[in-house]
Amino acid sequence: MASLFRPLLAVFGALTLLCGVLYPAAVTAIGRVAFARQADGSLVDAGGKIVGSSLIGQPFSRPGYFWGRPSATTPMPDNAAGSGGSNLGPTNPALLDAVKARVAALKAADPDNRAPIPVDLVTASASGVDPEISLAAAEYQAARVAAARKLPVEQVRALIARYRHEPVLGFLGEARVNVLALNLALDGKTR
Repeated sequence: MASLFRPLLAVFGALTLLCGVLYPAAVTAIGRVAFARQADGSLVDAGGKIVGSSLIGQPFSRPGYFWGRPSATTPMPDNAAGSGGSNLGPTNPALLDAVKARVAALKAADPDNRAPIPVDLVTASASGVDPEISLAAAEYQAARVAAARKLPVEQVRALIARYRHEPVLGFLGEARVNVLALNLALDGKTR
């Protein structure tokens, strides 16, 4: 019986060393060298102070800022430790109530805006911490942000265009803008 366990333990030990130590160490080392910024969390520095990550959404609620996609994370919005969607299906009344409340909040913040509300401003993403919004969502908010900051709306739209990211490889996804980068640009805290 002992002769049976010896090879099993040897294979178990070898696989543990390979899969549990060597492979993770190699992937970590490659990531640190080839993708240092991303491996460190894609942190955003504004004036010598870390203000967030370009990969994790943050809640903005003041009228002079662009608002990101709603977050379904708990116990607080945009909580990366609690990343995940709400898991509410399209027929769930709680989802409909949440969307209605978000539509009402957007209309209350900008009552003169008659444009259709982009879907990404009223529905949470699968991760719950989406750092980007569509160009339509940014354009929808441009007049409100411009009015709150007493800026010409053309200046705000120019910032949207400047911080626009094209679809990956030109066709995967849609054009978008990072909300944190755009808001820092509005505050004059970017290069």
